[in-house]
Amino acid sequence: MTGFDLIMFDLDGTLVETAPEIMDAVNDALQRFNLPEVTQKQVDDWIGHGTLELLVKALVQITGFTPEAVRASALLAQIVPVYNMAYNARCGTRSHLYPQVRETLVALREQGTRLAVMTNKEGRYTQVVLDVHHLTSLFDAVISGDTFATKKPSPEGVAHCLQKFAVAPARALFVGDSSIDVATARAAGVPVWMLHYGYNMGQPIEACAPDRIIQDCSVLLNA
Repeated sequence: MTGFDLIMFDLDGTLVETAPEIMDAVNDALQRFNLPEVTQKQVDDWIGHGTLELLVKALVQITGFTPEAVRASALLAQIVPVYNMAYNARCGTRSHLYPQVRETLVALREQGTRLAVMTNKEGRYTQVVLDVHHLTSLFDAVISGDTFATKKPSPEGVAHCLQKFAVAPARALFVGDSSIDVATARAAGVPVWMLHYGYNMGQPIEACAPDRIIQDCSVLLNA
């Protein structure tokens, strides 16, 4: 039995390996504007702050402009809807669940644990990923990057879930793969465990100093 009443999960790099198809969609969009492609390693390191910031980082890399200049540019405004179409087409084509994810989520639900997804991905993309991988019905709450006025590492989403399910912080757990997730959990006063795989902007997960580093989600069943 798990010792937690509520477990909140990051999505990309924690439950689902999505980086390959995100790279495909970014490059689809860049090609439309005759811009050079980006690499998988670059995209892996850019994941975490949401789609818009990922596209900003890509255009900074390609153009040499400052992030501020890119955010204010007509190019960014033009490339976003092209990326939207590309990602909708690519979603589910090269992503997959990490080992033990589905089995663990099903078992946790059977134990009565409340489950939530908390991601900086925009809501429409979050829903597509959850639907494609048949995860939607396993979660009691889905918090995306545009659900509230602030997103991770703001504790707003965690606080909402704690209140919604009437769970004390010590009885909740945040599970993720990046320093953003650790910062979110720390701000909310909940324990945080990190998976050793995933995307941490090129930094070793140990540097985030989580409460625990786990090999896969099945560890949660005997927490």
